[in-house]
Amino acid sequence: QDYYGKELQKSEDLKTNACTTSARPLPKAVKDALERVHEEVVARYYGCGLVIPECLSLCWILDLGSGSGRDCYLLSQLVGEQGHVTGIDMTEGQAEVAKKHIAYHMDKFGYRKPNVEFVHGYMEKLGDAGLADESYDIVISNCVINLAPDKSAVLREAFRVLKPGGEMYFSDIYASQRLSETVRRHRVLWGECLAGALYWRDLYSIAEEVGFSPPCLVTASPITIGNKELEGIVGDCRFVSATFRLFKVPGGTQAGPGQVIYKGRIMGHERELVFDANFTFKEGEVVDVDAEMAAILQSSRFAEEFLIRAGGANAAALQGCC
Repeated sequence: QDYYGKELQKSEDLKTNACTTSARPLPKAVKDALERVHEEVVARYYGCGLVIPECLSLCWILDLGSGSGRDCYLLSQLVGEQGHVTGIDMTEGQAEVAKKHIAYHMDKFGYRKPNVEFVHGYMEKLGDAGLADESYDIVISNCVINLAPDKSAVLREAFRVLKPGGEMYFSDIYASQRLSETVRRHRVLWGECLAGALYWRDLYSIAEEVGFSPPCLVTASPITIGNKELEGIVGDCRFVSATFRLFKVPGGTQAGPGQVIYKGRIMGHERELVFDANFTFKEGEVVDVDAEMAAILQSSRFAEEFLIRAGGANAAALQGCC
């Protein structure tokens, strides 16, 4: 709260480059939406990835650790006036910046009533903030879960508030090994998103324990710290910024390996849908998928966007993380 509420006033105040989004080209719709976001909101953004999944129209989205609200205001435009975005943040100063600009953005987007709300609270205790079971289609988070001491509690709560078939789509920092107590207690490294980074294999075990489908890696890029003193403390541990998608596949979903055909109807992804690092679906093309991907597509908001049939010649084997 102190680091993000008082010490950091803008993105440039960060001491490492962990919490900076890599400059990949943005889809046009996202780029246009970002240009309509208030400059103060953008200036106080500390994310490490782009957490804008596809197929968002009318969705209800929850942003864990929403900060100054940049991603919420982006998503507000993509879900449309009938969709809804809730941001929750534990830092009162950040939540206040976000709230202050609601009227500005609704006017800018031409919405009659706000489709965005900001709540002060903890992502490990969403119930305390009044967030009900099975109330969201998507939960996003941008470089924030590493700041929570109890990662299992965060994923458990995200799972609880997601509707069956819902998705958790999030960017975060991961470590190549479990971190020493010295690193984990370092104040600046914690605030800079490194000391709280999860050993990447632990994400897989926590997700399984909570009930999510195995994590699908979307993108990953190495992080360079760029600060000699902090590099010395970290030693030979390496860090990566990665975006994963986890799905709440309803119990009893019957799906074996199959073949799917993408219909090409998702706005901005008409030719192809890059779903994750293993699966890219081109419009009209038959793709073999494993049982897990078949279950995800069949039970989620993507079901209407695919023709799905059971069986397949070479159903893909599940790929591990990078």
